[in-house]
Amino acid sequence: MKCLLLALGLSLMCGNQATDIPQTMQDLDLQEVAGRWHSVAMVASDISLLDSESAPLRVYVEELRPTPEGNLEIILREGANHACVERNIVAQKTEDPAVFTVNYQGERKISVLDTDYAHYMFFCVGPPLPSAEHGMVCQYLARTQKVDEEVMEKFSRALQPLPGRVQIVQDPSGGQERCGF
Repeated sequence: MKCLLLALGLSLMCGNQATDIPQTMQDLDLQEVAGRWHSVAMVASDISLLDSESAPLRVYVEELRPTPEGNLEIILREGANHACVERNIVAQKTEDPAVFTVNYQGERKISVLDTDYAHYMFFCVGPPLPSAEHGMVCQYLARTQKVDEEVMEKFSRALQPLPGRVQIVQDPSGGQERCGF
């Protein structure tokens, strides 16, 4: 596992400097993504976005809930003032069924890269819009807290086109729910 994460980190460090998010899914069934999820791995184009429990985009997704309007409510936990805080954020639908916009530390775009609905989901959160800055974070979510090595490899391949110096932060909770202070 550690070797895979190191290899992914090294391969992503050699990427180009574009800020494009990798190819998203063509169709996304919101009803199928509904339910409990666990943050398994996080990747960022700038390590400061993830390097501490209170880092700006270090969040732990707990649940996804489709709304009647076609938006996606995201229930997450994040660290704030040495406490674990639960937040609900509504991601607004766009013309692309796998892309949403969210007002979280600026207006950002969330793109679902891949999911099999039953076991895993990969998504990326872009930098604040409009912006040319590098500030992308991607996560591998799983329905259980167990890391699947094959899915981790698939996550690695999905992120190969990511730009810049990318770091990997494996969820160090050992499979426990956390903000972890």
